[in-house]
Amino acid sequence: MKRVLLILFFWSFVFGYSQSKIKVVDETDRTPISGARVFCNNKLLGHTDIRGFLEFKTKCKKIEILADKYQKETVPIEENMQVSLLRNSSGTKGIETVIIEDKSDPRALEILKKVNQQFRENSPKSLGSYSYKSYEKVSLDIDEDSISQFNQFFENSELFKKKRKKDSLNNISARNIFSKSKLFLWERAQEFLYSKKYGEKVNILDNRISGLKQPIYEMIALQQSNRDKIPHQIKQENRGLYRFFLTDTIELDGRKNFVIRFREVNYKKPDKKRKYNGAIYVDTETYGIKKIENFSKNKNDGIITSTWIFYNNKWFLAHEKVKLAMSKMAMEEDDKEHPENKEEKKDKRSFGTYAFLTSKYFDFQSPIEENAKDFNGYTFSVKNADGKTLDRYRTDPLTDRERNTYTTIDSLGKIYNIDRKAKILTGLINGQIRAGIVDFAVDEIVNYNLYEGFRVGLKAKLNETFNPYFSPDYYFAYGFKDDRWKYGVGLDMKTTLDKNSFFRVEYYNDVTASGEFYRRLWNFKMRMMNYGNNLNNDKYYHFRGASLSYLNDVTNGLTLVLAAKRNFEEAMFDYQFRERGLAFENFNTLFTLKFSPNSTNIMTPQGKSIIEQKFPELYFNYEQSFRMFGGDFNYTRFDALFVHNFKTMLGTTGVRLYGGLVLGEAPIWKHFTMNGLASPGRDINFNLTSYLGFATLEGGKYYNDKFIAYYFTHKLPWYFKSFGQNISGFDFVLRGTIGDMKHPEYHQFGFRKLDHLYQEVGLEWNNFLSSYFNLGLFYRVGYYTTSNFKQNFAIQFKLKLLEF
Repeated sequence: MKRVLLILFFWSFVFGYSQSKIKVVDETDRTPISGARVFCNNKLLGHTDIRGFLEFKTKCKKIEILADKYQKETVPIEENMQVSLLRNSSGTKGIETVIIEDKSDPRALEILKKVNQQFRENSPKSLGSYSYKSYEKVSLDIDEDSISQFNQFFENSELFKKKRKKDSLNNISARNIFSKSKLFLWERAQEFLYSKKYGEKVNILDNRISGLKQPIYEMIALQQSNRDKIPHQIKQENRGLYRFFLTDTIELDGRKNFVIRFREVNYKKPDKKRKYNGAIYVDTETYGIKKIENFSKNKNDGIITSTWIFYNNKWFLAHEKVKLAMSKMAMEEDDKEHPENKEEKKDKRSFGTYAFLTSKYFDFQSPIEENAKDFNGYTFSVKNADGKTLDRYRTDPLTDRERNTYTTIDSLGKIYNIDRKAKILTGLINGQIRAGIVDFAVDEIVNYNLYEGFRVGLKAKLNETFNPYFSPDYYFAYGFKDDRWKYGVGLDMKTTLDKNSFFRVEYYNDVTASGEFYRRLWNFKMRMMNYGNNLNNDKYYHFRGASLSYLNDVTNGLTLVLAAKRNFEEAMFDYQFRERGLAFENFNTLFTLKFSPNSTNIMTPQGKSIIEQKFPELYFNYEQSFRMFGGDFNYTRFDALFVHNFKTMLGTTGVRLYGGLVLGEAPIWKHFTMNGLASPGRDINFNLTSYLGFATLEGGKYYNDKFIAYYFTHKLPWYFKSFGQNISGFDFVLRGTIGDMKHPEYHQFGFRKLDHLYQEVGLEWNNFLSSYFNLGLFYRVGYYTTSNFKQNFAIQFKLKLLEF
């Protein structure tokens, strides 16, 4: 859901504040509270009316709200506020001491423990099959209580009358957009199918985004936070972020529910110790989640509510509603005709903008008729994306403001060319920059390694706008240190538009590091994480040749690639292989497999896009060289990488297991370098993270023809704030590898085999000093430890977005 709401920042502005209006409601049932008393510094400002409203003027920055049978609340002044009060109960008095001592109520923790234990049993996916539909609406708008005030001010203000006459862009501005429509609107209808036999299928029935002619497929496939997932507040690893208190037992929809209030641990001020961030309603019989309410620290800043329905003895998500404060729009009328009144108070108004999200789920059915064809293809399938059939799925008709939004914002989209900008942003997700019919690869623009130094290049591919079935591409690059040009040309020929299935021919003339894993099916994030792998490795070889390959997504989670290559290969360092020189001819075939059964994908006109990478994942390569077509070798090479992460009560553990084996005689670049990142010439080893690298191991020094390795990381369930907004934590890291080489004498150059267990341990500080980087400290332990501290120690930086 956070990713959905980030889109709205493209449509937000910076605003101010003015005269205040407050609405006071019951926190549980949202009914108005009349007679609530509002105080400023112990001075009574007034009482709420029968609708729960009160308008007032004050210079105070904070007000207090008191009502009979409710707990007191203190909130900062805003122009339009909605404050919810928690009703006093017998349980409230009983937990006061626990709250003051800043610890959770043991009764609440025991209930949440049972919620976690029963979550799988309560989940719809414990059924044999089911289906349901959803309709979602996301918008950015003024709070509805402010619309009439806004329109009145807009029409009466002489400033805006003059402003409208001067406006360009068809007299459209942010202010008059709000007078008639919302600033942003997105609708989506989906169908969810599930079968234990065939898995999950999500059909996007229709979609429309204001301002865009073409859909953003990666955006329309985003998932809700609480659909078939354990909510953030319930997860065991997040227990340290909240304090939980059992306060009551109430009846909802004819079923009894525990009421567990919670608050964030970073409430520092004593007067906030008795406040709550929200409530969790737990069914007393099944321990299923009925409802979750999550407030901002200042309740008028927003609320997120998720509600479940009990259907077929399981808990299905039925309704999600979000309201979050985004920014303010400040407006004032300046009397330019009477400058002598400049110091007088101006007629000032401000209107808060909010992000709204409403999701409704309906047409629940279980069991359903299970047809294999209904589950074919990727996880997501787009049935329609132009908005023409949305009327069939809307649970409520559009308001006048919502209908006007499409007309107004669509016209702005044409003026500001929002489609082109949106395509650029979504292309970056997959590592591409789109410009018309050409896609440029981000990861080829600039790189650095010890052999080439800085490498700059350009890789361009003609996209589906040129031709949906044929896609030629080329690249060229230049290394400043080796002073050589590299280049390649290729052509993809698709066999279908329903999935990734294509033949590829290519010719290339390039260099690469010796002994690396093949990374053809790695996604952009994994490749980006591995960029630092050769910062201290200068053992490169040159390869020139051609290849023919075929790639096919057999299923949503299984991809296969078959390739045949004919290369000329030459070491670019002082090397001899069995006294036969440093250059050879090589003909080989390569079989590559990627198995990612739980990841979610969508087929778009641009090709397959990964919506969410889920574990486990398996990558496997089998290379076979032949003495035919001029080839000099007959070797066999395997490598495999297994990636997984899992959560326990002790935190989240990530695992990478990988290894390789070479059978037969092959030059050193077909063996395995051990992915060292360190440099012996530096006082302190400082490097960037690498997907398979070792922070303290010297680069380009060790080679094996067989090895196994492991990478364990464990996120400790302890969180804190240094400063800023980001929550920090620590990851414990353990890396190790061991292998051997059968005939090291075949290779005449300076290297060592790594035949004892090499290990390093580390601690990563996530969101270092509230930044978006992780800082890691690593130390070499075991057999290869030396007496020199700087050789054993390393500092490593990682961009937080790369995650595990």
